[in-house]
Amino acid sequence: MPIAAFEFSARDFPTVNVSLNALAGVLLIVGFVLIKQRKERAHKIAMLSAFFVSVAFLACYLAYHYTAGHVRFGGPPPISYIYYAILISHVLLAMTVPVLALATIYFGLTDQRLRHRRWARWTYPIWLYVSITGVVVYWMVYWLYPPVVA
Repeated sequence: MPIAAFEFSARDFPTVNVSLNALAGVLLIVGFVLIKQRKERAHKIAMLSAFFVSVAFLACYLAYHYTAGHVRFGGPPPISYIYYAILISHVLLAMTVPVLALATIYFGLTDQRLRHRRWARWTYPIWLYVSITGVVVYWMVYWLYPPVVA
């Protein structure tokens, strides 16, 4: 019996994107728990993994929107107001994550612990919020109401 080839299309990107976003969120939480347990090496691995998963997400996200265009939320006005409030905060904070994450990682890798901790106090909650709201946005636009492709 022949093995079917795996086919990937633009329709598959949202599922890949939400999976990467969720994985980044899990890795962030794991990294936080590890540093609280003073497991610095494991914390470093978890946080660098979260960063690289987030980079992969960004590449897939850009590829998807390059090929599929804009996807509109199809929900009614009371729900759409909530959706757009979440989306706007998600997008605005997501734009800060690369700079915050790179700076925080740099300070950690160069053993500037005080600066690393100070930056991490801002970076971690923003990055985690962006990861969680990314999953919420996906759920709202692809599951709660069917997408409307522009």
